[in-house]
Amino acid sequence: MSPRSHGPLGLFAHHREHEPQHLVILMLLAGALSLSATIVVAWVAGFVAVAHVARHANYFWFPFALVGAFVAHIGYVFAYREVAHVDRGTRIGTLRAGAVVAAGFGMFFPRGGFAVDLEALEDLGVPTEEARIRVLGLGSLEYAVLATGACTCAILMLLSGDPTHRAVPLSWVIGVPVGTFLAILAVAHRDWLCRGPMKIMRPFLDALYIVGLIVAAPRRHGLKAVTGMAFYWAGEVFVLWVCLAAFTRQLPSIPAVVVGYATGYALTRRTLPLAGAGAVELLLPFALSWVGFPLAAAVLAVFAYRVFNLWLPVVPAVVGVIALRRRPLGGT
Repeated sequence: MSPRSHGPLGLFAHHREHEPQHLVILMLLAGALSLSATIVVAWVAGFVAVAHVARHANYFWFPFALVGAFVAHIGYVFAYREVAHVDRGTRIGTLRAGAVVAAGFGMFFPRGGFAVDLEALEDLGVPTEEARIRVLGLGSLEYAVLATGACTCAILMLLSGDPTHRAVPLSWVIGVPVGTFLAILAVAHRDWLCRGPMKIMRPFLDALYIVGLIVAAPRRHGLKAVTGMAFYWAGEVFVLWVCLAAFTRQLPSIPAVVVGYATGYALTRRTLPLAGAGAVELLLPFALSWVGFPLAAAVLAVFAYRVFNLWLPVVPAVVGVIALRRRPLGGT
């Protein structure tokens, strides 16, 4: 089926049905959204202040960001591979998992990278509903690991005694334990909760159940999944930390970077359409300013971070799409 039957840019097409010209147009759209958002935040920060920070930046840091980006990608591959076969799941080869992850990180999927994950599992013969639960479980694991790290760092920030910027870390310290308790309660009673119209919540709660299996018995159900996701977020945060170090010309506070990062990532790049182009550039600089970083430095740091996070992965993303097209079923 041609992508034309799914809208002008194949918005609802399978990842194998996107034509090259559509990918290029979507990349240009992502670039326009990213640049527009960056200009808006730079205007708020003051173009003169932003230019001053750019002139005095220490670009020596940037090569280290490549290391963080590589570690993040490898970590996500292992997390995806393990979540795909937790508790009756289908096993997926490392090379194929790498292709799926690389493709999903590309900005040329209007429905987000999780759509690629879903379609890849369906290609392996996983029933659609089961594949959806696996993908939701992967997303839930993302947030579980990030929220745990953010809550820990928020506690460290509050214990440091700094009277400024307490509202953001305090929200993490309160919100994560309360949210975790409510999630556990909902999963434990999901058969009762998911009756009648509420049955639409069943896939989400089943996904949380999968995460619970991994956390409760990691050796049996996926220690690699938790470890891989931890490496993914550590790599991502390290890239942002490096970019902030370049533009603030000092070593940023790691807890502040983690809390600011988690606050600005209300939705992850794999969840958002076009890998979050525009949304991340708009929200993350303000989140960093809320935890104490100057907005002028934050907007440049986020711009640089997105070069490593969004634009450099374009090449492996294209390679991943090609690999999935050539081997739509099975394979390693």
